[in-house]
Amino acid sequence: MDWGILEREPELARLATAAQEAADGAGSVALVFGEAGIGKSSLVKAMPDRLPGGARVLVGQCDDLATRRPLGPFRDLIGSIGAELAQAVMEGVDRHRVYEALQGELAGVPHPAVLVVEDVHWADEASLDALRFLVRRMERLPALLVLTYRDDELSREHPLRHLLGQVSRADRVHRLPLARLSRDAVRTLSAASRLDPAQVYDVTSGNPFFVAEVVAAGGVGGVPPTVVDAVLARLRGLDALTMDALEQLAVVPSAVERTLVEALFADGASAPREGSGTVSDMRLPPRGGRDQPAPARSERPVFPAERFAAAEQRGLLTVTPERVAFRHELIRRAVADSLPAARRIELDRNVLAALVARPGTDPARIVHHAAQAGDRDAVARYGPDAARDAAGAGAHREAAAHLRLVLRERHRYAPADLADLLERYAVESYTIADSASAVTAQRDAVALRRSLGDTLALGADLRWLSRIHWWAGDAEEARTAAREAIAVLEHAGDDRLLALALSNTSQLRMLSDRYPEAIAYGEQAIELARKAGDQAILAHALNNVGSARWKGGDPGGRAQVEESLDVALAAGEVEHACRSYANIIWTLLENAQYAEAETFLPPAMELAERAEHVGFLNYLHVELAIRRLAAGDWDDAEKQAEFGMHDFVPARCPALTVLARVRTRRGRPGAGELLEEAWKIAVTTGELQRTAPVAAALAEAAWLRGDQAGVAEAAGPVHAEARRLAVGPYQAELGYWLTKAGHRVPADGADHPYAVQAAGDWRRAAALWRAAGCPYEHAAALAESPDPADKLTALAALDTLGAEPLARLIRAELRRLGVRHIPRGPLAVTRGNPAGLTERQFQVMRLLAEGLTNPEIADRLVVSVRTVDNHVRAVLEKLDAHTRRQATARAAELGLLAGPET
Repeated sequence: MDWGILEREPELARLATAAQEAADGAGSVALVFGEAGIGKSSLVKAMPDRLPGGARVLVGQCDDLATRRPLGPFRDLIGSIGAELAQAVMEGVDRHRVYEALQGELAGVPHPAVLVVEDVHWADEASLDALRFLVRRMERLPALLVLTYRDDELSREHPLRHLLGQVSRADRVHRLPLARLSRDAVRTLSAASRLDPAQVYDVTSGNPFFVAEVVAAGGVGGVPPTVVDAVLARLRGLDALTMDALEQLAVVPSAVERTLVEALFADGASAPREGSGTVSDMRLPPRGGRDQPAPARSERPVFPAERFAAAEQRGLLTVTPERVAFRHELIRRAVADSLPAARRIELDRNVLAALVARPGTDPARIVHHAAQAGDRDAVARYGPDAARDAAGAGAHREAAAHLRLVLRERHRYAPADLADLLERYAVESYTIADSASAVTAQRDAVALRRSLGDTLALGADLRWLSRIHWWAGDAEEARTAAREAIAVLEHAGDDRLLALALSNTSQLRMLSDRYPEAIAYGEQAIELARKAGDQAILAHALNNVGSARWKGGDPGGRAQVEESLDVALAAGEVEHACRSYANIIWTLLENAQYAEAETFLPPAMELAERAEHVGFLNYLHVELAIRRLAAGDWDDAEKQAEFGMHDFVPARCPALTVLARVRTRRGRPGAGELLEEAWKIAVTTGELQRTAPVAAALAEAAWLRGDQAGVAEAAGPVHAEARRLAVGPYQAELGYWLTKAGHRVPADGADHPYAVQAAGDWRRAAALWRAAGCPYEHAAALAESPDPADKLTALAALDTLGAEPLARLIRAELRRLGVRHIPRGPLAVTRGNPAGLTERQFQVMRLLAEGLTNPEIADRLVVSVRTVDNHVRAVLEKLDAHTRRQATARAAELGLLAGPET
């Protein structure tokens, strides 16, 4: 039996079923994961025999390069795919063309297409972006996407985690964790050898690759003590030329294509062991000159297949007419890691020389081997091109890595060229949220521009430095750079750059609630942008002015922000359109206009998703999280907030705040730590839109634990700032918490629900919260009624939401009022939730058990009847019930209903 598919029948069957479903039009994603050597590639190789007839299998491989090749796994598909996708991938500069071509390829006949991307833990950023695009569309494609990866190599910050998080939210996903082989399987594999199966199992722990290597090495002795020893044991007895060939191939972290094999082993020579020289000693094409003809040869090189025969026979290599590869990456690593450093450098130099002599070589491969060989001249020569290609393909992490290498050789560049490289590195670092590197590089670029006396470039760089400082959360430094940018450009004669600098300052003033200043700077920018005919800057400036007017209480400001949205959409300026959407939604959320905010969220998220603008998409998810928090759908609020838990400060701070408020309201631990981090971020930004929500969350947490001094400490200073700046929504919420702590707050007549509640009109506040679709706030307002009946109604709503801390306070108050029959609320076992219901489904289930109809449940939870219909269906399914009565009985059996009154 083929050991590669031993004990893998269930996984192969699931893949076959998924492929058949894809052939019928229901595509999906399959995740195949496990440790190195667990058999992921073997499963992929065995898969085609199980697929429906006519299935197209496309396999791409991610390589373990120091800096990944942009779109590397999709480049591997060339030769097996249509011309449109092949050309899009090779050019690589238009990511949307690549995405559309990928989608078209998978939608083409015959069906199904099965796209396998192996080792996605090594994927470049452009490939991850392309996979994110596909994941969101797979269920509508007649195709199966199979991703293999090592789950034990993923750190918390690993780029793959974002993609896996997205896959987890897909409707059609198959998770196939591969287990180690059993003792019986190891016994089967060891049967043909004289080895002790128990000993083999002890050494390998059932890892399939390790078992195969130990068994194969058994012919030269006993069981090797380690797997590396097993691999190296298989090299013994090979002749010197074969060993030289294996060592040469081992420094190339991918399959070695025919042309490179021919170049490395030309004229039958082995990898030379001395006198290689460096690439800078050789005749190289000029920078950017990738079309230079290859050096002439007296005759066409011959593919030296016989050089690899012995290694192939021992199972070390796989050889085809197109390429040579190690049978497993672990074999390649074992060989490469056994090499002395001097020998490895020598071998990398050989590969480097062969690559630079070939026209059209990917600069990323050249830079990889140049870095490994220590050839700094080659890094400096080819690094900028490699970075440009990576950035053009959307592989910004890879672009930043290339430029980081290049800038180690900064002494090789003229000041103007070095400034350009620093600017590029700052932009790439900014794009990947490496704020510290972005700030340092941009500061260096500004210093160089200053020394060169290049006024326009200096002004443009100062404006960028301001933006990068703000992105990093340092508002004061952002304002300093912004002021100098205007001073430098004010008389430089470039209306466009000056408009951009003025609009940047307008944005900073708007974000820090200095509305009159924001309007003054922004109106100058609007005038100059119209004069220059620059629609992007016009949209940016209109957004700033409109937002400042709207937030400052001028209703006409909203129309100006919506105009900025229209201008951006008409001009195809996606980033500016996303920002307009984000500001409209945020302002509506601040003013508790949740239903209207929800009308803007779907088109905004669809635009950001279609454009793959991940930063804005994550921010919009956090805005959706704020809405779901208010709606009492706390499970979904947490789910949406997780999108913001990255290094992008503008999204991370509100995401932390949402997650903390959910924990606070549910009485779960960890809220304090989240708010501590959010507060640090908020203080650094110096913006009320960050400090006020965190202060309100801290005040709420303090009040729920009975710490009135803590309420005043959290809310007081920020409330004073909100009053000074006349920012109504935050003044209202923080003022409310101060009144709860016994502090007198002057009434301002505002109609924000919190302002009404702070003024003591609990009845009107409750009605406003109900109209806004906020069940928790509605219950909290209702609980302020002196009537015990109102408090009991509030208590029922809070029990339904799972808001234990506030419910506990109300129960204590009802006892003080002498109320005798107080519902105990959910039992402890309820909170364990053995039926696997979500928090919202649990709420619906309890109301269903009370005998409420769907419209009545919708009215109680302040949601639509259609939403309740969906939740009821889910509850019946999870409780394995056909009727509402059966569901109630099953819930009672599981202890999911409230206990008796006390």
